[in-house]
Amino acid sequence: MIYNFNNLPSNDNLNDYSYSIAVTKEMFIRRGKMIAYYGNLKFEALGSSISATLVRSAFNAPSYVSDFVIVTGQGKLILGDNARNIAAYNLEDGNLTVKSSRVLAFEPTLICQECTLPGYLTLLGTGTFLASSNGPVHFMEPPVRVDEQALLGWVDLPCPSYYYDYQYVQGVIGAIGAGLGITSSQEEKQVNFVGQGTVLVQSSELGEPSSALQRVLMNIPGLSSLDLENVLGSINSRLGRQ
Repeated sequence: MIYNFNNLPSNDNLNDYSYSIAVTKEMFIRRGKMIAYYGNLKFEALGSSISATLVRSAFNAPSYVSDFVIVTGQGKLILGDNARNIAAYNLEDGNLTVKSSRVLAFEPTLICQECTLPGYLTLLGTGTFLASSNGPVHFMEPPVRVDEQALLGWVDLPCPSYYYDYQYVQGVIGAIGAGLGITSSQEEKQVNFVGQGTVLVQSSELGEPSSALQRVLMNIPGLSSLDLENVLGSINSRLGRQ
C-alpha cells in the first residue's frame, strides 16, 4: 500500500514495526525515532521557553532530558525503532515502569519520573504512551522471575529485587567467572517480582548495544547539527591528546 495523509491510520500501527500518531496537541517523543510525517509539525528540544511549562509539570527525569523532544502542531507522525515491535499502552490512574531506551512517546497527561532501578522510567497518571520491544510483549502475573535482558517493564508493582542462582555461582565455572568478573550466561541473575500487578516480558532477551561505540552510533541519527559539531570537537580534542 502507498500511504498518504488521508489513508494513514490515526493512533494505530502501520505494521508491527511502525506506529502512526495523529498529532493534535503536544506530545513527548524520543529523539531520532521519527521516520516520516505529514502536516505542520514542530519538534522542540526540552528546556526551551515554549516547553518549559510542560517539562515542569510532566517531565521529572533530568538524566533523560536530552533523549526527548516535544512535538506540536497538526499532522500525522510515524515512529519506528530499528525494526523493533511497537505497541501503544493506555494507563488509567496507573503506575508503569518501563526500560528507558524503549519509551518512544507519551502524552503530557502522564508524569515521567526516573525509577530507582537504573535504566528505567516510571510513568504515572492517565494517558497513552508508546514502547518498543524485541518481539511481541507477554503479560505475566507475579510472583515471577524474569531474565534481565527480556524484561520490558512492570505495572502497579513495587520495585523488584535481583535473585541470584547460587547453585550456579557456587559451581566451578560460576566461581571462576565471578572471580574474574566474567559470566558465561545471564540466566544466573534474574529480576524477582512479588505482589499484585503485571510484568511485561519481551519475546527475546536480546540486550542493548554492548560497546560504547555501538551506543554512540545508534544515537547519531537523532543529533542536531550543533550536537554533531560538539561531538566532532570532542573527538578532535581527544585525538590531539593521544
